[in-house]
This record gives sequence, C-alpha cells and structure tokens, in this order.
Amino acid sequence: MKKLYVTGIGPGGMDDCTMRADRALAESETVVGYTAYLDLVRGRFPDKEYISTPMGGELARVRKALVSAASGRTTCLICSGDAGVYGMAGPALFMADKYPDVSVEVIPGVTAATGAAAVLGAPLMNDFCVISLSDDLTPWEVIEKRLRAAAAGDFVIALYNPRSRRRPRTLACAVKILKDAGVPEETPCGLAGRIGREGAWSRLTTLEELADDEQIDMFTTVVIGNSRTRVKDGRLITARGYGGEEDGG
Repeated sequence: MKKLYVTGIGPGGMDDCTMRADRALAESETVVGYTAYLDLVRGRFPDKEYISTPMGGELARVRKALVSAASGRTTCLICSGDAGVYGMAGPALFMADKYPDVSVEVIPGVTAATGAAAVLGAPLMNDFCVISLSDDLTPWEVIEKRLRAAAAGDFVIALYNPRSRRRPRTLACAVKILKDAGVPEETPCGLAGRIGREGAWSRLTTLEELADDEQIDMFTTVVIGNSRTRVKDGRLITARGYGGEEDGG
C-alpha cells in the first residue's frame, strides 16, 4: 500500500518533534509542507525531496502530498504543532478518498498549548479548552459564543492566533467578552512566544493586562487561568483537585 504520513513537528524546533514523527520523516522519500516548516527539518534530513507551498496554499499542499504518495513515493506531509489540532490531518483525510491506493497515517505531535504550558508551569492540570481567535475560517460570532461558554464552564483557556496586523483588536475583544462573562480581571495568565525557536520568550500577567500587551502576536500562545489557577514561585499552576495540593500538602 502506498503511504502518506501526516504529522506535526511540534511548536518550534526539532527538539519538540516526537520520536514517531522523526521516524515517519526518516522513512519518507518526499516531505511536503509550508516553506518555514520545511526549513526546520531540512537540516536533519538533507537528502529528502522537498515540496513547498506558501501560506494559504493548504489544500494545494495536501493535494501535492497525496499525488506524491500515489506515485509510489512514501511521503510525509508536515505542519507545526500537532497535525490533528488546527493542522493538516483533517484536509488530508477529507481528500484521501480520491486516492484509494494511498494509506494515510496521522502521527500525533506536540501542540502549542502543551508547549506553552510546559514553559509557564502547569496551567492545564484540569479541564481546559483551546480557542483560535482567527476568524479566517470561523465566524467571529462563533468565536464569541465559544469564549462565553468557556468562561461559564470555568475552563482554563489557551488562545491561538491572538493578534495579527490585520486583526489588531481581536485579543482586546476576547478579554472584554471574558470579563463581561464573569472572569475576574485579576485572573492569572501566561504568555509564551516563539516556543522552541530562536527568540523564545514567556512571562506571567493578568487578564486585565492582556489586552494592552504589545508583544503578543500570531506566534504567541495565551493561557488564561481558571478559578483554581495560582502563581507559585514564578510558575502558573492550576490545582488538579488533590487534597492539600494548593497549600503544599
């Protein structure tokens, strides 16, 4: 059976690429992806055939990967993070029925939410949700509904795509929605930018201070705590629920 692997390579460099993803890349003859992501793996696998498409060419990228696999070349379609979280796994599986002789295998990866959590401490220890603030593929009205639901459920919230040059006010709008829904302005939050890459940075803040933070961009993951999130020794931690946990046992 002809083979297409679909895998995320982690939120940053190859240090956060899983062993399964690394094996899939090693077994593949052709690697397909966005130009910047191919640059992250090219140094480790210099002898592969590389096929790139620009940002916005996601469906073309999937099609090229399927065509490559159908031609008999074991192929790996890569993206950042986890391919099943805002990644390439969905489009690849939707389009795979047109290539019945290609077996598609999705390899799990490390998504930005868990990458940011490790940098910040342990904020995802209880129920949490991930919401993208990009309205390119999801109407803003739906994003608003999800933010209000997350606030009502007292979820820890990881925000992807919090702000861009084209969408400078989305984060401020999200903060207002959460505050109006009852999330206290002093709620501890964390920021992690360019996770695993050159220039990586992180810091702790509060919900009130988020909206005006000028360093936040598309490469920043925002983590908003819930009612059980605390700052301890410079780390953002959400209590899991063990007895005595928050006071040290």
